[in-house]
Amino acid sequence: MTGDTTPAHRWRNRLKHEWLLLLFTALTLVLAIADPQPLAAYRRWLQLPTLAGLLGLLIAIQGIRDSGLIQRFAGMLVARMHSLRTVGLLLVGMTAVLSTVLTNDVSLFLMVPLTVAIGSLSNLPVLRMAVLEALAVNAGSTLSPIGNPQNLLIWQYGRIALLSFVGHMLPAAGVMFVLVALLTWLWLPRERVTLQAQKLDGHAISVSLALLSIVSLAMIVLMMERGHALLGALLLITPFALFSWRSLVQIDWLLMATFAMIFLGLGHFAALPIVNHAMDRIDFNQPLTLYLSGIVSSQLISNVPATVLLLERAQDPMALAVAVNVGGFGIVIGSLANLIALRLAKQPHAMRLFHQVSIPFLLICATLVYVAMRLV
Repeated sequence: MTGDTTPAHRWRNRLKHEWLLLLFTALTLVLAIADPQPLAAYRRWLQLPTLAGLLGLLIAIQGIRDSGLIQRFAGMLVARMHSLRTVGLLLVGMTAVLSTVLTNDVSLFLMVPLTVAIGSLSNLPVLRMAVLEALAVNAGSTLSPIGNPQNLLIWQYGRIALLSFVGHMLPAAGVMFVLVALLTWLWLPRERVTLQAQKLDGHAISVSLALLSIVSLAMIVLMMERGHALLGALLLITPFALFSWRSLVQIDWLLMATFAMIFLGLGHFAALPIVNHAMDRIDFNQPLTLYLSGIVSSQLISNVPATVLLLERAQDPMALAVAVNVGGFGIVIGSLANLIALRLAKQPHAMRLFHQVSIPFLLICATLVYVAMRLV
């Protein structure tokens, strides 16, 4: 007797493992019943431009994967490396640097698929690298006012000079990156790269799909920067539907749904009167209070909503920037880039390993960053 293999059954099986999606769907429904709000509020919390940008990135990167380009580049790169630790430090460094100029999510969309491809050709531990790259984008994006959404929000709100912003964030970002690099060196095995020769060659490349996907990636990033992410995503769907519909089918649609529920649930939670009344009783003029509030609230509602919640209450926006960037470590929702990294890696037990590493990392990093910021 064969099991049920219908598409509906497969989707039900997938949903059983989507505890984050189910959790935030439940939170959204409970809050909608307990605290009804007008439709306009839900549209605001949904952050449709952000979701559209995410969809555009997913389409472009899936196309690059399907073209075989990442696999070919991975083979060229890994064939020239000798130590797993060297490969790990190179990938972590590239991830951190890219996140300063391309934002944390775009950096992950480029680097994690490359890491997965390298892992398929060698003995590189993919899950460990995905965790390290999630930490690396938090570290790298901390330095730049355009590295992540919370920095961009604070930079624009405070009208802070670019060099002043970078100079203020440098000690925190420096501590973070040193810790990530040290963890990379200590955590990766002391082994040489072992190649699977039978997989190293023979990766056919679809030149047309590769060109379409690269142009699409550049276009969606540009459209996101110009504030036209929704239009950019719509423009991508048509050519992929015509020339590579399989890429659209293979997109992680459940990740899109998870982000939508997180935005709705956390947006509503942060807007609750009881939350705002509690925040009004806290003295954010105290540096340690602001620092801990930024970190703790990031763990509860993610660092971008935490920034929105605290920005008008914080007397020192740059101190808040340090706090919410540190808060990106720890629980997976501290920074939604964490969730992107783990989903792109598609490895079993990813959440468990991430938290085993990221929570102790947060405790150590938070202490060292606070000391460093007080000394400068």
